[in-house]
Amino acid sequence: MSLLGNIIWLIFGGFLAGLGYILGGILLCLTIIGIPFGIQAIKLGGATMTPFGRKIVEDNNPNSILKIILNVVWMIFVGWEIALAHLFHAVLLAITIIGLPFAKQHIKLIPMALLPFGRDFQRMS
Repeated sequence: MSLLGNIIWLIFGGFLAGLGYILGGILLCLTIIGIPFGIQAIKLGGATMTPFGRKIVEDNNPNSILKIILNVVWMIFVGWEIALAHLFHAVLLAITIIGLPFAKQHIKLIPMALLPFGRDFQRMS
């Protein structure tokens, strides 16, 4: 089911959204200060391309001072906009019964969009 869901997701916008995250992450990596944020954007892009069959897991020490500071900076500048975009698309998809599984994936991406430092996507077993 997750393979079929990911294929449909990619066809109807997931590929372009993930590609946008990855290209933005590459641009952020061109500056020294932007490298940690670029890495998180690339990680979010990979997760956005194939969200079915994945879950959010916390890294070792996800609430260290540095990760909290980086999460706050991320949330102020881009995180809230990305989270609102995922929420908007989830609401649109939830209108129809067919869109409910895809709305669920957008909802799953919201915490990662808000606080990416100290969190990662992992395949469910």
